[in-house]
Amino acid sequence: MHVFVTGGTGQTGPAVVAELVAAGHTVTGLARSEAAAARLESLGAKVHRGSLDDLDSLSRGAEAADGVLHMAYGGDYADPEGLIRRDCAAISALGEALVGSGKPFVSTSGTLVTGAGKIATEQDAPDPDSIAAFRIPGEQACLAFAESGVRASVVRLAPTVHGPGDYGFIPALIAAARRAGVAAYIGDGTNRWPAIHRLDAAAVFRLALEKAPAASVLHGVGESAVTIKSVAAKIGQILGIPTASLTLDEAAGHLGNPFLAKFFALDVPVSSAHTQRLLGLTPKHATLLEDLEAGDYFTPQASIRAEEIWLRH
Repeated sequence: MHVFVTGGTGQTGPAVVAELVAAGHTVTGLARSEAAAARLESLGAKVHRGSLDDLDSLSRGAEAADGVLHMAYGGDYADPEGLIRRDCAAISALGEALVGSGKPFVSTSGTLVTGAGKIATEQDAPDPDSIAAFRIPGEQACLAFAESGVRASVVRLAPTVHGPGDYGFIPALIAAARRAGVAAYIGDGTNRWPAIHRLDAAAVFRLALEKAPAASVLHGVGESAVTIKSVAAKIGQILGIPTASLTLDEAAGHLGNPFLAKFFALDVPVSSAHTQRLLGLTPKHATLLEDLEAGDYFTPQASIRAEEIWLRH
């Protein structure tokens, strides 16, 4: 299959491109810079010049492919309406190029669109009051193409996609622990997160392209419910510092970012049992706590990345 990929040079994208190439697929990736083009070529992919805002370029890329994987997402997070417009416009351009073809179109969302406080499943409707409600219109825009002869599906990724070079939420916790000399959690720390290793996430995307039925909602989740207290305990153990419970307000100061504090207080467990049965997939790579123990999360480079990304927001 010839797959057109957006977001192939992001945090998860290179693993997905490598997975597709290793499985025998031909990959063409969207690139807006020389660095992105070079990265795609190093992974064995062809390059399609353009950006998410170049809708004609997106259409041409989709028309020339046997399937489309849309992972790119970005813009100003202080302007959620702008994020929504940009994502939906890109999804529309990609999907319209596939109408009536029966080709696969996989778009990306996050499990944080689901409701908090219970184990969410793939069958649960997204919650308009969720912390990631701005991703819901993109989900709906993609899935709507299932009614127009497109094998459209959505992969909701866990908020923690861990592995080498991670610059997401977990490195922010580690950086804060280093600064404060304490590994913190909020309240009693029993609130739960889903997580997935990047290589397992790549397998979910590949299998979604290869076999997911039209209108499928899939969960890119390896672990359904990792407690924040267990993450803090592992960080404290590795750094040789104590753990501590903080209030939400105290956590905002500890992390240097109120959004992060609100996020880390969420109880958002998610099941991927349906996805695993449908795709015939069993996660086989390291768990989050195993990755903290054996990965690169505590290198100086990881701390620098976290500080640069989170403290400037």
